[in-house]
Amino acid sequence: MTVVKRVFKVKGKPFFPIGGQSSSASAYSDNESEQAFKAVELLHGNCLLTDAYWEKIEPEEGKFDFTAIDDLIASARRHEIKLIILWFATWKNAAMDYAPAWVKNNPQRFKRVISTTGSDIWSLSPHCKANQEADAKAFTALCKHLKAVDSEEQTVIGLQVENEPGILGSDRDYGTAAQADFDRPVPAKLIALVKAAGKGELFEAWQKAGAKKSGGTWPELFGSYAGEYMTAWSIANYIDSVAAAGKAVYNIPMYMNAWMMMHPQWALPGTAYPSGGAVAKLLDLYKAYTPHLDLIAPDIKSLDSPGYEEQCAQYTRDDNPLFMPETPATVSLFRAIADYNLLGFHRMGGLESVVAADGSVSPGSKVGVDTIRCAAAAVPLIIKYQGTGKIFAIGQEENVQQQFLNSLDGWLGRVQFGSSGPPSHFGKDWRHSVIDGYSQVAASLAKDGSDGNRGRGMVIQVSTHEFYFVGVNYRVFLRPKPLSDEMRFQLMRNNSEPGRYVSVEEGHFDKNGKFIVDRTRNGDVIGSGLWVEPDLPVLRVITCY
Repeated sequence: MTVVKRVFKVKGKPFFPIGGQSSSASAYSDNESEQAFKAVELLHGNCLLTDAYWEKIEPEEGKFDFTAIDDLIASARRHEIKLIILWFATWKNAAMDYAPAWVKNNPQRFKRVISTTGSDIWSLSPHCKANQEADAKAFTALCKHLKAVDSEEQTVIGLQVENEPGILGSDRDYGTAAQADFDRPVPAKLIALVKAAGKGELFEAWQKAGAKKSGGTWPELFGSYAGEYMTAWSIANYIDSVAAAGKAVYNIPMYMNAWMMMHPQWALPGTAYPSGGAVAKLLDLYKAYTPHLDLIAPDIKSLDSPGYEEQCAQYTRDDNPLFMPETPATVSLFRAIADYNLLGFHRMGGLESVVAADGSVSPGSKVGVDTIRCAAAAVPLIIKYQGTGKIFAIGQEENVQQQFLNSLDGWLGRVQFGSSGPPSHFGKDWRHSVIDGYSQVAASLAKDGSDGNRGRGMVIQVSTHEFYFVGVNYRVFLRPKPLSDEMRFQLMRNNSEPGRYVSVEEGHFDKNGKFIVDRTRNGDVIGSGLWVEPDLPVLRVITCY
């Protein structure tokens, strides 16, 4: 049993935000944001991640305009969708694009990062107090406004403080203030943290440099890694000070996200990923210096299951529950939910393209949309059963046709993907068959997942005999543990799977979390296993002794 920390809540009740993140320009106008809301509806989602631009909120220093924020809130309420607001200010993808003109045009006051060549980089320096104070002032104004207009209804359920911070084009800032920090002794708090860890890259770099316990500068304590580590320390302090100022006036969940490095042994900070960002090797440092953030979220872009799950594991900690603000909807989503207690998920990039011209799901988006819809259909079960060991992920890997579920309570499960056998009879029903009820291939489904429509989903076993299934392109066969002599004889004689059910029902959960039966299965359509498709949306099965 694992206690799942529910960071996101609505009026005191746990909330699992699922949906998508709008494009970085959508929040500039109602027309564009409307497309994003429509896309979330097509995903059957409940939450949109969208932006608050510093340049739009504070076009003149000290003069605030929250019209765009009010428009977003009004639209969200009309669509009955919650919002997480992304604060684009000092950093958006390691750049200062969304800072207001009065900041951009005054580099003497609002210092930029200086590279090794002495030229400035299009990034505000985390070592400049004027940058931090201006950002915090605007963010605090936003928080005050949200509290005034939304604390009762709670349309906005969280804030992302900055976006993928760090430096691209240099390992650190070589400006005057930054250099002074670089030449000062490393804070004792950080040295104690590294020593206590006893492992990891920071510890190894510290050991290699002589493991000095106090008094050393950044290069004296960390050698060639000093630039990235100092940058991370400065950014963590900067972001936490912004979050602290906002939380002081409106205490809602706040987090930051991290641009992930794909090949950590090969990647160089400032080139392959922003130097000083909250990558996995620096997570201990960030957690120590960002106490006002509820979590640090990885922007996982790995499409391969091993890479995806490795990054899930790195960001799943007792002090850091896993949340995904921008990640592709892959087969591995269900593993994140089942095995890493994912708190919420949002489809990355091109959200608006989900909507076709006629308002339906665009053909190129169908596979990902189906994946998110299946997860969304199970949200009440996810909230209730995460951490209990009752949720099991189903995911078809390349060239794999079966998956076995050996940890079910009282049962063994065999998951069969696509239309491979045995058994040879694959009748479903009139909605999913071609020709007749004995058709062996469903009309629009891949045989083996080779077209990207791999079998995927979840099994939630809420008691010994009650199961819920969601997913795409698979079917399940259940055997009791142990197998009775009668069932063993039936299996040997007919070369078929024993399946005895009290009931098999398709349905959905209402707003109160109650399961509503939409359709009952029996006879031929359960004779060849418990088939699962995304249009069900939930299959409830009660097994018989």
